[in-house]
Amino acid sequence: MNIAVFASGSGSNFQAIIDRQKSGDLQVNLALLVGNNSKAQCFGRARSAEIPTLHMSPSHFESELSYANTLLAKLSESKIELIVLAGYMKMLPPQLITAYKDKIINIHPSLLPLFGGHGMYGMNVHNAVKESGVKISGVTIHAVTEIYDEGPILYQASVPVYESDSPKEIADRVLVCEHDSYWRVIKALADKTISIKNGTVRGSVRK
Repeated sequence: MNIAVFASGSGSNFQAIIDRQKSGDLQVNLALLVGNNSKAQCFGRARSAEIPTLHMSPSHFESELSYANTLLAKLSESKIELIVLAGYMKMLPPQLITAYKDKIINIHPSLLPLFGGHGMYGMNVHNAVKESGVKISGVTIHAVTEIYDEGPILYQASVPVYESDSPKEIADRVLVCEHDSYWRVIKALADKTISIKNGTVRGSVRK
């Protein structure tokens, strides 16, 4: 399976995927890294792993349609079959979501539907978890639709939240869970032990 990873920052989830591919646990082709910030660490990770990169941002184009069409053409050139969002901080154009229906996945640092939606990303999520007083958080991997964090859920894994935890400590614990989870869903999709069709998830992810 040819995969494009979209990232905007340090790319720690991207690195975790690279590591699993190198170990042989994940047998896919990491065909492309797409990012909107040329200075982001994820580009360095891609270069070290000899993965082709594409720096593209909507601000580079005169219209969203021009941006979307160029992006779709680049993905087609690389024969991309699955798009993996790994800390990508730009809204995807609707043309991309339509073209890759059921073939875009995202990882969210909480147990959706809790602490999801517009503005709920990064430490915003973990601050909200801390303030709520919940005893469990975790990760959700879901298919991407036009509505933030509301696509069908493929996989969830939980971590404890202790009363003494700071938001940073919650974030660190969740990140470990993210790194152990995302590659499993990608593997399941590549191996066809799980599938998405018209918003319906079939099968399960093996742990």
